[in-house]
Amino acid sequence: MGIEIEDKFDVADDYAIPDLSKIGDVDGPKGYQLVALYYDTPDLRLAARGITLRRRRGGSDPGWHLKLPKAKGARQEITHPLTRSTKVVPAPLENLVRAYTRGAELVQVAELDTRRNVTVVSVGGSPLVEIADDRVKGTVFGDEPRVERWREVEAELLEGDQAVLAKVGKRLMKAGATPAESSSKLARLLDQPPRPGGPAKPGSAGEVVMDYLDSQVSALLSQDPRVRRAEDDAVHQARVAARRMRSALKAFKSIVTGTEHVQDELRWLGTVLGEARDLEVTRARFAGLLRSLAPELVHGPIQERLGDDLLKREQESYNRIREALSGDRYYTLLNDLDALLAEPELAKPAGKPAEATLQGVAAKNWKRVTDAYDHAQAIEDEERREIAMHDVRKAAKRARYTAEALGMKKLAKHAEAVQEILGLYQDGVVAQETLAKEAESARQAGEDTFTYGLLIGMEKSTAERAHAEFPAVWEKTVEAVRKIL
Repeated sequence: MGIEIEDKFDVADDYAIPDLSKIGDVDGPKGYQLVALYYDTPDLRLAARGITLRRRRGGSDPGWHLKLPKAKGARQEITHPLTRSTKVVPAPLENLVRAYTRGAELVQVAELDTRRNVTVVSVGGSPLVEIADDRVKGTVFGDEPRVERWREVEAELLEGDQAVLAKVGKRLMKAGATPAESSSKLARLLDQPPRPGGPAKPGSAGEVVMDYLDSQVSALLSQDPRVRRAEDDAVHQARVAARRMRSALKAFKSIVTGTEHVQDELRWLGTVLGEARDLEVTRARFAGLLRSLAPELVHGPIQERLGDDLLKREQESYNRIREALSGDRYYTLLNDLDALLAEPELAKPAGKPAEATLQGVAAKNWKRVTDAYDHAQAIEDEERREIAMHDVRKAAKRARYTAEALGMKKLAKHAEAVQEILGLYQDGVVAQETLAKEAESARQAGEDTFTYGLLIGMEKSTAERAHAEFPAVWEKTVEAVRKIL
């Protein structure tokens, strides 16, 4: 797996690569012949989402390449050794695009035959930027095959600061290159129109809501391959995307109607992802606490119980996630989300101007937070009151997600402050319960439980501190939000 940071340029047939010796030492050009077969569903679902899956011969990196959508200026590329078959996509790569194919067959859709001349710019002996000058012959398969020819240049950062890539790009453009209109050779060859805009009226409340939902569907899909590979933070980001969509559909039910079933399925998906995420966070939390203790205070095999045992449970939960992400229920949810984006049931307020309409929704969601707080404080029984405060946290999270959807950053920040301080308390309480259960298991196994007592005391202190700080945070937040709304 690798991360690509590159710039692509369209150039004329008689374009000449400029002198780059002022940037660094220049090696090349060196010629290659590359032949790549591209795979997609018959209706080009991968291409529609900016994904390329190819089998390439020739050059310095022959093999199968899966390129996922660009994020923060970089594309993730996953490779697989070259196989003899040109018809069957390797199972590991086929599995990573299931969120897009959803059971549809992957077939050959195009071929790119490229004559590539590679020039490398180095500084101090370290290769920094590779410039690929490509003359391309592209063939689209089908009942009536179509052939196109063109030339383009790519500048890819090999290592070092992106500033050197910018310098190379500037020299290339000064010589006549222009930023590429297509994100990839395949996109140019297929000449796919951009994804159509939503049905909502420009500048309306409906447009703002649907654009936000579209961004979260894209976020969920982009995390799917990373979740299947159990990459760092992927399950967290996927669960956040599911939660944000569900929260938005609840908050904006006066704008987009008929989404109750989708909300239920997003809740199910969040639950599926939640087990691994909670174990991941708990394991990291306990590891941090144990590292903070002096070695002489760590008694018995507590690190194995709170580390290895939790990791094993986390890995088992990932197996359940992969099973769910390969099932019909998940694919049906993704299909329903696509249908929601394409043909939403927009209510009358969806056509009204966005700012006034949606600020009222934000204010309503913040009132849910204050109402939940007032309800909790009216409960005399302390235990029941603490349980009710969990509803305040959930309402604050929903208010935060709603504000984020509307671009109301200050309101989102204030709602997050309430969510975090209550979360700090809740996490401390849950951690104490988990440690108590683990301590009991250790006691029954005849192990020393001294360190468990220390950790429980540390978590109790954390929870009590958050509990004591909450009134001041609440008062400050309420006053700040009053000025916004």
